Amino acid sequence: MMDLLSAVWGTPENFSEHGGSVDHLIEVVHWFMLALFVGWTGFFLIACWVFWQRRHPKASYSGVKNHVTTHLEIGVAIFEAVLLLGFAFPLWAERTDRFETIQAQDPVRVRVIGYQFGWNYHYPGADGKFGRINRHLVKSAGDPCIDPEDPNGWDDFTSPILKVPVKEPCILQVTSTDVIHAYAIVPMRIQQDAIPGTDIPMWFKPLKELETSVVCAQLCGEGHGDMVGVMEVISGNSYSSWSKEQSAGALERNTPKDEPEGEPVAAK
Repeated sequence: MMDLLSAVWGTPENFSEHGGSVDHLIEVVHWFMLALFVGWTGFFLIACWVFWQRRHPKASYSGVKNHVTTHLEIGVAIFEAVLLLGFAFPLWAERTDRFETIQAQDPVRVRVIGYQFGWNYHYPGADGKFGRINRHLVKSAGDPCIDPEDPNGWDDFTSPILKVPVKEPCILQVTSTDVIHAYAIVPMRIQQDAIPGTDIPMWFKPLKELETSVVCAQLCGEGHGDMVGVMEVISGNSYSSWSKEQSAGALERNTPKDEPEGEPVAAK
């Protein structure tokens, strides 16, 4: 049934643990909108027939005497509000609880940095700790702004591609260095605004290995349509080898070197 509905709605295959509930909500909303379309279209056609000019050549200026239509409209509004709140509050509570659960599972953490018109990814390195972020140090678009004086940031590294291990919980801290963007991974059923000066978390657990595109879902300038990145979900061993290699290289580059002692300056 899910595959049939996905084919009908044109929804891409789901690759995340929570994606099934998102797809279910999308299906419910579509069926509800279809029911509203049929109901209001039927009401419109009945009204056209009942109040057809040929059936009532003389206009009535007194209008409808009863309040049936008013009650119907109020009932529909209440029903829609109950559906909206009935879905919104439980889903929000579930996602909040899920975030706390994922935090306790030692998840993979990555900072996603949006800029016109691309994405950069900041990993915490082998120590699992992000270096101190100083946004006043931004040098170029997509700069992670790592404070070079913080030892926790010496093994941090960046990547133009988002790589995460399969079947491991992931938390992405989404931000931007220029204007507002929106980071969206459709197969993972997640999207989050990227706002300058803030790191906003979004979380998921990939179920299968894949390579897919990530896009900007917020109009951000003339190059918005080309703001497409790459995400790779790889095996745990491949991810561990890759991250260790990247972290070791970053540590070697960023660790301050002892300055050689110079010749004494002659007194003048």
